[in-house]
Amino acid sequence: MRAFITGAAGFIGSSMADRLLQNGHEVVGYDNMSTGQERFMEVARPFSTFKFVKGDILDQAAVTAAMRGCDFVFHFAANADVRFGTNHPSRDLEQNTIGTFRVLEGMRANGITKIAFSSTGSVYGEAKVFPTPEDAPFPIQTSLYAAAKTAGEGLISAFCEGFGFQSWIFRFVSILGERYSHGHVFDFYKSLLADPTKLRILGNGKQRKSYLYVQDCLDGILTAIERATEKVNVINLGTDEYVDVTQSVGYICEALQLAPALTYTGGERGWIGDNPFILLDCAKMRSFGWAPTLTIREGLLKTLTYLQHNQWLLESR
Repeated sequence: MRAFITGAAGFIGSSMADRLLQNGHEVVGYDNMSTGQERFMEVARPFSTFKFVKGDILDQAAVTAAMRGCDFVFHFAANADVRFGTNHPSRDLEQNTIGTFRVLEGMRANGITKIAFSSTGSVYGEAKVFPTPEDAPFPIQTSLYAAAKTAGEGLISAFCEGFGFQSWIFRFVSILGERYSHGHVFDFYKSLLADPTKLRILGNGKQRKSYLYVQDCLDGILTAIERATEKVNVINLGTDEYVDVTQSVGYICEALQLAPALTYTGGERGWIGDNPFILLDCAKMRSFGWAPTLTIREGLLKTLTYLQHNQWLLESR
Protein backbone atom coordinates (compact mmCIF):
# COMPACT_ATOMS: atom_id res chain seq x y z
CA MET A 1 0.00 0.00 0.00
CA ARG A 2 1.09 3.56 -0.70
CA ALA A 3 -1.23 5.42 1.63
CA PHE A 4 -2.16 9.09 1.62
CA ILE A 5 -3.12 10.31 5.10
CA THR A 6 -4.82 13.65 5.65
CA GLY A 7 -4.39 15.05 9.15
CA ALA A 8 -1.11 13.13 9.38
CA ALA A 9 0.24 15.34 12.18
CA GLY A 10 -2.90 14.89 14.27
CA PHE A 11 -3.86 12.41 16.97
CA ILE A 12 -5.31 9.54 14.93
CA GLY A 13 -3.62 10.37 11.62
CA SER A 14 -0.09 10.30 13.02
CA SER A 15 -0.85 7.09 14.90
CA MET A 16 -2.08 5.46 11.68
CA ALA A 17 1.03 6.67 9.83
CA ASP A 18 3.25 4.98 12.41
CA ARG A 19 1.27 1.75 12.22
CA LEU A 20 1.35 1.57 8.41
CA LEU A 21 5.06 2.36 8.24
CA GLN A 22 5.86 -0.28 10.84
CA ASN A 23 3.82 -2.75 8.79
CA GLY A 24 5.95 -2.09 5.72
CA HIS A 25 3.72 0.31 3.78
CA GLU A 26 4.64 3.65 2.23
CA VAL A 27 2.96 6.77 3.60
CA VAL A 28 2.47 10.29 2.29
CA GLY A 29 1.33 12.49 5.16
CA TYR A 30 -0.59 15.70 4.50
CA ASP A 31 -1.45 18.34 7.10
CA ASN A 32 -1.76 22.13 7.22
CA MET A 33 -0.37 22.11 10.81
CA SER A 34 -3.18 24.32 12.13
CA THR A 35 -3.67 21.89 15.00
CA GLY A 36 -1.20 19.13 14.07
CA GLN A 37 1.99 18.68 16.05
CA GLU A 38 5.45 18.19 14.58
CA ARG A 39 6.35 16.00 17.57
CA PHE A 40 3.59 13.56 16.63
CA MET A 41 5.62 12.69 13.51
CA GLU A 42 8.87 11.91 15.33
CA VAL A 43 8.38 8.15 14.85
CA ALA A 44 7.47 8.47 11.17
CA ARG A 45 10.15 10.95 10.10
CA PRO A 46 13.11 8.53 10.12
CA PHE A 47 11.36 6.10 7.74
CA SER A 48 12.59 6.40 4.15
CA THR A 49 9.07 5.29 3.16
CA PHE A 50 7.51 8.39 4.76
CA LYS A 51 7.02 11.70 3.01
CA PHE A 52 5.35 14.72 4.58
CA VAL A 53 3.66 17.48 2.61
CA LYS A 54 2.44 20.62 4.36
CA GLY A 55 -0.79 21.67 2.71
CA ASP A 56 -4.48 22.37 3.17
CA ILE A 57 -7.18 19.98 1.98
CA LEU A 58 -9.12 23.02 0.75
CA ASP A 59 -6.34 23.70 -1.78
CA GLN A 60 -7.50 21.50 -4.66
CA ALA A 61 -4.32 21.73 -6.71
CA ALA A 62 -2.08 21.04 -3.72
CA VAL A 63 -3.99 18.06 -2.36
CA THR A 64 -4.33 16.54 -5.84
CA ALA A 65 -0.60 16.86 -6.50
CA ALA A 66 0.36 15.51 -3.07
CA MET A 67 -1.60 12.27 -3.43
CA ARG A 68 -0.24 11.44 -6.88
CA GLY A 69 1.07 7.87 -6.96
CA CYS A 70 -0.89 6.74 -3.89
CA ASP A 71 -3.44 3.94 -3.97
CA PHE A 72 -5.39 4.37 -0.72
CA VAL A 73 -6.59 7.44 1.19
CA PHE A 74 -7.10 7.69 4.94
CA HIS A 75 -9.05 10.90 5.47
CA PHE A 76 -8.65 12.07 9.07
CA ALA A 77 -8.25 15.83 8.58
CA ALA A 78 -11.18 17.68 10.14
CA ASN A 79 -12.26 20.45 12.42
CA ALA A 80 -12.90 18.56 15.65
CA ASP A 81 -14.03 21.57 17.68
CA VAL A 82 -17.54 20.31 18.39
CA ARG A 83 -18.14 22.33 21.53
CA PHE A 84 -17.46 25.75 20.01
CA GLY A 85 -18.89 25.02 16.58
CA THR A 86 -21.54 27.71 16.87
CA ASN A 87 -18.82 30.33 17.37
CA HIS A 88 -17.52 29.73 13.82
CA PRO A 89 -20.29 27.95 11.87
CA SER A 90 -18.50 28.05 8.50
CA ARG A 91 -15.52 26.06 9.79
CA ASP A 92 -17.31 22.71 9.87
CA LEU A 93 -18.71 23.24 6.38
CA GLU A 94 -15.33 24.20 4.96
CA GLN A 95 -13.05 21.69 6.69
CA ASN A 96 -15.37 18.72 7.17
CA THR A 97 -17.57 18.87 4.07
CA ILE A 98 -15.88 20.93 1.35
CA GLY A 99 -12.49 19.55 2.44
CA THR A 100 -13.83 16.03 1.99
CA PHE A 101 -15.06 16.94 -1.49
CA ARG A 102 -11.59 18.28 -2.39
CA VAL A 103 -10.00 15.01 -1.23
CA LEU A 104 -12.47 12.99 -3.30
CA GLU A 105 -11.82 15.13 -6.37
CA GLY A 106 -8.07 14.65 -5.87
CA MET A 107 -8.63 10.92 -5.76
CA ARG A 108 -10.71 11.03 -8.94
CA ALA A 109 -8.01 13.00 -10.77
CA ASN A 110 -5.38 10.45 -9.71
CA GLY A 111 -7.38 7.29 -10.29
CA ILE A 112 -7.43 6.39 -6.59
CA THR A 113 -10.61 4.53 -5.67
CA LYS A 114 -10.28 3.46 -2.01
CA ILE A 115 -10.91 5.70 1.02
CA ALA A 116 -11.26 5.23 4.76
CA PHE A 117 -13.12 8.12 6.40
CA SER A 118 -13.31 9.14 10.05
CA SER A 119 -16.93 10.03 10.67
CA THR A 120 -18.55 10.16 14.11
CA GLY A 121 -21.15 8.50 16.28
CA SER A 122 -22.59 11.98 16.70
CA VAL A 123 -24.32 11.59 13.31
CA TYR A 124 -27.03 9.63 15.16
CA GLY A 125 -27.97 12.80 17.04
CA GLU A 126 -30.09 12.08 20.09
CA ALA A 127 -30.74 8.47 19.16
CA LYS A 128 -33.76 6.52 20.38
CA VAL A 129 -32.16 3.06 20.20
CA PHE A 130 -29.20 1.94 22.35
CA PRO A 131 -26.79 0.51 21.47
CA THR A 132 -27.29 2.37 18.20
CA PRO A 133 -26.82 0.28 15.02
CA GLU A 134 -25.54 1.54 11.66
CA ASP A 135 -29.03 1.33 10.13
CA ALA A 136 -30.71 3.42 12.84
CA PRO A 137 -33.00 6.14 11.45
CA PHE A 138 -31.15 9.42 11.14
CA PRO A 139 -32.57 12.08 13.45
CA ILE A 140 -32.45 15.85 13.23
CA GLN A 141 -28.80 16.86 13.55
CA THR A 142 -27.90 18.68 16.76
CA SER A 143 -24.35 19.90 16.03
CA LEU A 144 -22.68 21.58 13.08
CA TYR A 145 -19.86 19.04 13.37
CA ALA A 146 -22.19 16.05 12.97
CA ALA A 147 -24.13 17.77 10.18
CA ALA A 148 -20.91 18.37 8.25
CA LYS A 149 -19.69 14.80 8.81
CA THR A 150 -23.07 13.48 7.61
CA ALA A 151 -22.66 15.54 4.45
CA GLY A 152 -19.15 14.12 4.03
CA GLU A 153 -20.52 10.59 4.29
CA GLY A 154 -23.08 11.44 1.61
CA LEU A 155 -20.44 12.78 -0.75
CA ILE A 156 -18.30 9.67 -0.30
CA SER A 157 -21.17 7.27 -0.97
CA ALA A 158 -22.16 9.32 -4.06
CA PHE A 159 -18.58 9.12 -5.40
CA CYS A 160 -18.65 5.35 -4.80
CA GLU A 161 -21.77 5.08 -6.93
CA GLY A 162 -20.77 7.61 -9.55
CA PHE A 163 -17.07 6.89 -9.99
CA GLY A 164 -16.53 3.31 -8.82
CA PHE A 165 -14.92 4.14 -5.47
CA GLN A 166 -14.94 1.81 -2.47
CA SER A 167 -15.22 3.32 0.99
CA TRP A 168 -14.99 2.43 4.66
CA ILE A 169 -16.88 5.02 6.71
CA PHE A 170 -16.13 4.70 10.42
CA ARG A 171 -18.51 6.19 12.94
CA PHE A 172 -16.25 6.54 15.95
CA VAL A 173 -17.00 7.08 19.58
CA SER A 174 -14.51 9.44 21.25
CA ILE A 175 -10.94 8.16 20.94
CA LEU A 176 -8.47 8.06 23.85
CA GLY A 177 -4.77 7.34 24.12
CA GLU A 178 -1.31 8.63 23.32
CA ARG A 179 -1.27 11.97 21.43
CA TYR A 180 -4.80 12.77 22.62
CA SER A 181 -4.92 16.54 22.32
CA HIS A 182 -8.47 17.65 23.05
CA GLY A 183 -11.48 16.43 24.98
CA HIS A 184 -12.65 15.94 28.53
CA VAL A 185 -9.53 14.19 29.91
CA PHE A 186 -7.34 16.94 28.47
CA ASP A 187 -9.60 19.70 29.84
CA PHE A 188 -10.03 18.19 33.31
CA TYR A 189 -6.33 17.43 33.76
CA LYS A 190 -5.33 20.92 32.63
CA SER A 191 -7.87 22.44 35.01
CA LEU A 192 -6.67 20.33 37.95
CA LEU A 193 -3.05 21.30 37.29
CA ALA A 194 -4.08 24.95 37.55
CA ASP A 195 -6.15 24.39 40.72
CA PRO A 196 -6.29 20.90 42.25
CA THR A 197 -8.87 21.96 44.85
CA LYS A 198 -11.86 22.41 42.54
CA LEU A 199 -13.24 21.28 39.18
CA ARG A 200 -16.06 22.77 37.11
CA ILE A 201 -18.05 20.27 35.06
CA LEU A 202 -20.26 21.26 32.14
CA GLY A 203 -23.80 19.91 32.42
CA ASN A 204 -25.00 17.69 35.26
CA GLY A 205 -22.22 15.12 35.04
CA LYS A 206 -24.66 12.41 33.95
CA GLN A 207 -23.86 12.56 30.24
CA ARG A 208 -23.06 8.96 29.23
CA LYS A 209 -20.42 8.34 26.59
CA SER A 210 -18.45 5.46 25.13
CA TYR A 211 -14.72 5.74 24.43
CA LEU A 212 -12.15 3.67 22.54
CA TYR A 213 -8.37 3.38 22.89
CA VAL A 214 -6.53 4.66 19.80
CA GLN A 215 -4.58 1.46 19.08
CA ASP A 216 -7.83 -0.53 19.24
CA CYS A 217 -9.27 2.03 16.83
CA LEU A 218 -6.41 1.46 14.37
CA ASP A 219 -6.83 -2.31 14.68
CA GLY A 220 -10.50 -1.91 13.86
CA ILE A 221 -9.91 0.28 10.83
CA LEU A 222 -7.32 -2.05 9.31
CA THR A 223 -9.35 -5.17 10.07
CA ALA A 224 -12.44 -3.70 8.42
CA ILE A 225 -10.50 -2.63 5.32
CA GLU A 226 -9.27 -6.20 4.95
CA ARG A 227 -12.59 -7.96 5.62
CA ALA A 228 -15.48 -5.61 4.72
CA THR A 229 -16.08 -5.90 0.99
CA GLU A 230 -19.15 -3.81 0.15
CA LYS A 231 -18.95 -0.79 -2.14
CA VAL A 232 -19.85 1.46 0.82
CA ASN A 233 -19.01 0.02 4.24
CA VAL A 234 -20.51 2.00 7.13
CA ILE A 235 -19.10 0.70 10.39
CA ASN A 236 -19.57 1.71 14.02
CA LEU A 237 -16.36 1.59 16.02
CA GLY A 238 -16.45 1.70 19.80
CA THR A 239 -16.70 -0.33 22.98
CA ASP A 240 -19.73 -2.11 24.41
CA GLU A 241 -19.61 -0.03 27.60
CA TYR A 242 -20.00 3.60 28.63
CA VAL A 243 -19.21 5.87 31.55
CA ASP A 244 -20.79 9.08 32.69
CA VAL A 245 -18.79 12.27 33.12
CA THR A 246 -18.70 12.06 36.90
CA GLN A 247 -17.28 8.51 36.67
CA SER A 248 -14.55 9.79 34.35
CA VAL A 249 -13.73 12.53 36.82
CA GLY A 250 -13.53 9.90 39.56
CA TYR A 251 -11.02 7.82 37.58
CA ILE A 252 -8.88 10.90 36.91
CA CYS A 253 -8.95 12.19 40.48
CA GLU A 254 -8.20 8.74 41.92
CA ALA A 255 -5.16 8.39 39.65
CA LEU A 256 -3.94 11.88 40.59
CA GLN A 257 -4.76 11.32 44.28
CA LEU A 258 -6.91 14.43 44.35
CA ALA A 259 -10.29 15.18 45.90
CA PRO A 260 -11.43 18.47 44.34
CA ALA A 261 -14.76 20.10 45.08
CA LEU A 262 -16.99 19.45 42.05
CA THR A 263 -19.40 22.04 40.69
CA TYR A 264 -21.82 21.53 37.81
CA THR A 265 -23.19 24.06 35.35
CA GLY A 266 -26.43 22.07 35.14
CA GLY A 267 -28.60 20.61 32.41
CA GLU A 268 -28.28 17.29 30.60
CA ARG A 269 -25.96 18.73 27.92
CA GLY A 270 -22.51 20.19 28.38
CA TRP A 271 -22.92 22.49 25.34
CA ILE A 272 -25.17 23.04 22.34
CA GLY A 273 -25.26 19.80 20.37
CA ASP A 274 -23.80 17.66 23.16
CA ASN A 275 -25.60 14.31 22.95
CA PRO A 276 -26.46 13.10 26.48
CA PHE A 277 -25.94 9.42 25.59
CA ILE A 278 -23.72 7.82 22.94
CA LEU A 279 -23.39 4.03 22.82
CA LEU A 280 -22.89 2.32 19.47
CA ASP A 281 -23.82 -1.19 18.40
CA CYS A 282 -20.52 -2.62 17.15
CA ALA A 283 -21.76 -6.10 16.21
CA LYS A 284 -20.76 -5.59 12.57
CA MET A 285 -17.20 -4.70 13.53
CA ARG A 286 -17.02 -7.63 15.95
CA SER A 287 -18.20 -9.98 13.20
CA PHE A 288 -14.86 -9.35 11.50
CA GLY A 289 -13.07 -10.85 14.50
CA TRP A 290 -12.15 -7.52 16.13
CA ALA A 291 -12.59 -6.65 19.79
CA PRO A 292 -11.11 -3.83 21.89
CA THR A 293 -8.25 -4.81 24.17
CA LEU A 294 -8.68 -2.03 26.75
CA THR A 295 -11.66 -0.99 28.83
CA ILE A 296 -12.71 2.64 28.92
CA ARG A 297 -11.09 3.05 32.33
CA GLU A 298 -7.81 1.57 31.10
CA GLY A 299 -7.83 3.78 28.00
CA LEU A 300 -8.59 6.85 30.08
CA LEU A 301 -5.73 6.15 32.47
CA LYS A 302 -3.30 5.58 29.57
CA THR A 303 -4.38 8.97 28.23
CA LEU A 304 -3.81 10.63 31.58
CA THR A 305 -0.36 9.05 31.91
CA TYR A 306 0.56 10.29 28.44
CA LEU A 307 -0.51 13.85 29.31
CA GLN A 308 1.45 13.72 32.57
CA HIS A 309 4.61 12.84 30.62
CA ASN A 310 3.92 15.29 27.77
CA GLN A 311 2.86 18.51 29.40
CA TRP A 312 4.23 20.46 26.44
CA LEU A 313 1.01 19.45 24.71
CA LEU A 314 -1.09 21.17 27.36
CA GLU A 315 0.86 24.37 26.81
CA SER A 316 0.62 24.19 23.02
CA ARG A 317 -3.20 24.07 22.90
